[in-house]
Amino acid sequence: MKKLLMIGAMLLAPVFAVAAGGSNVHLDHIKVDATNQQSLQRGMQLYVNYCLGCHSAQYQRYERAATDLQIPVDLVVEHLIHSDQKAGEQMTNAMDSEQAKAWFGAPPPDLTNEVNLRGADWVYTYLRSFYVDDSRPYGVNNVVFPSVGMPNVLAEVQGIQRKACAQVPKVDASGDIVIDTLTGQPMTVQNCDMLTVDAGTGTMDQAEFDQAAYDLTNFLAYMSKPYLQQSKSLGIKVILFLLLMTVVFYFLYKEYWRDIH
Repeated sequence: MKKLLMIGAMLLAPVFAVAAGGSNVHLDHIKVDATNQQSLQRGMQLYVNYCLGCHSAQYQRYERAATDLQIPVDLVVEHLIHSDQKAGEQMTNAMDSEQAKAWFGAPPPDLTNEVNLRGADWVYTYLRSFYVDDSRPYGVNNVVFPSVGMPNVLAEVQGIQRKACAQVPKVDASGDIVIDTLTGQPMTVQNCDMLTVDAGTGTMDQAEFDQAAYDLTNFLAYMSKPYLQQSKSLGIKVILFLLLMTVVFYFLYKEYWRDIH
């Protein structure tokens, strides 16, 4: 039994390590919201226009997404299906896996379960962490995913982002700012991982792009668990039913044992 538990732990360890997104990279925290229909609708539009050309979502159907996101199916067919696919089909693309491997080094992964695998914080931070790196084949790199093998497909809306150096407060292992005992002033260190966007190079400002990255991540989170809201709704109904039946069973119990007591 102990051997089986050890083997199971060894097999699961890499999964948890990947899901954590790496312990040495700061991830910006967001709270996804499956009830924010407007955010999800914008996220689906971004996904179709910027991601679907390479990254399929083969476990998600256009029609199911339209229904869940309260988008008329005819509008999805008219504006979000850019091929001869039908509304009832999966969100796939026509990219040949062998050609994709030659272009990118590996076929672009399906993103239906990306948030389940990586986590919403990882995806959100990743989308916002591309920067110019002339040493890479596509001219960009990523802070969260070093040596990334894809271009920054959102560059036209985000703009050209670069790494820059800046003096930042020095912190200790507990996260507290270190104070210089001689001057009484906070100590600083040089941080060359700061990211700055060249002004005027994107169609969105920083706040707008952060919102777009959130919307896209929110949609990916929805795709990873499209049943989530239905499960919550059903769970509430089940709990209410059980509470009601508890009251009924209580009075039945009192009735059955009334003569004995």
